[in-house]
Amino acid sequence: MKLDEIKISKAIIEAYSEKLVKALDVDVAIVGGGPAGLVCGYYLARAGKRVVLFERKLSIGGGMWGGGIMFNEIVVQESAKKILEEFGVKARLYDKNYYLADSIETVSTICSRAVQAGLKIFNLLSAEDVMVRQKRICGLVLNWTAVEMAQLHVDPITMRAKFVVDATGHPAEVARIIERKSGIRLKTRSGKLVGERSMWAEAGEETIVRNSKEVCPGFYVCGMCANAVFGGPRMGPIFGGMLLSGRKVANELIRKV
Repeated sequence: MKLDEIKISKAIIEAYSEKLVKALDVDVAIVGGGPAGLVCGYYLARAGKRVVLFERKLSIGGGMWGGGIMFNEIVVQESAKKILEEFGVKARLYDKNYYLADSIETVSTICSRAVQAGLKIFNLLSAEDVMVRQKRICGLVLNWTAVEMAQLHVDPITMRAKFVVDATGHPAEVARIIERKSGIRLKTRSGKLVGERSMWAEAGEETIVRNSKEVCPGFYVCGMCANAVFGGPRMGPIFGGMLLSGRKVANELIRKV
């Protein structure tokens, strides 16, 4: 059977265009495809919510792929091990409250299960701005990452969401845009981003879950972004807090949308 290159191109363009159009008005938009964003998207999608995730890079999974110093093993604690088990990821006991998992299996499995649950993922798209109405975050302004990298003067598109979640990790990209451009006071002790502190795994794992919450109307943070916004320490290559924070934010939003 012959293959027509034009038909191949049409299939890709038509399918992607349809998917993107449906993503322009959703319940929840997540920015950042690391473990926290993926887990958040999984639980929202599983609950039947219309949820999309935008990742600026080609690959999904954030820093979890590389484990610690490119040794592709990760550590989770007992409380987060249950989330890995729900996804079907194997976790091996190393010591009491320390479980090891293969980072490649973890990322690929979580990503696959999230998509199968109904999460729509768009890679190579960056959030360059937010949409604000009456002091509430209600959408994102999107452009191709390649446009951003090449510094081309190409106008973006806008999408609407009842809630936006920043899961961009250490940079806290969306939160910084809101702080810089919206005039909205954030729900931190200073009203602005506090910034992450130096590494302290025990404190970081505790605060990352506590700090995963609403920052201003319509806007939530989860994952390492939460500690960057509220001033918690980084925790290094232990990822339990990431998983737990994504689930926490998802559960809060499930009750609201």
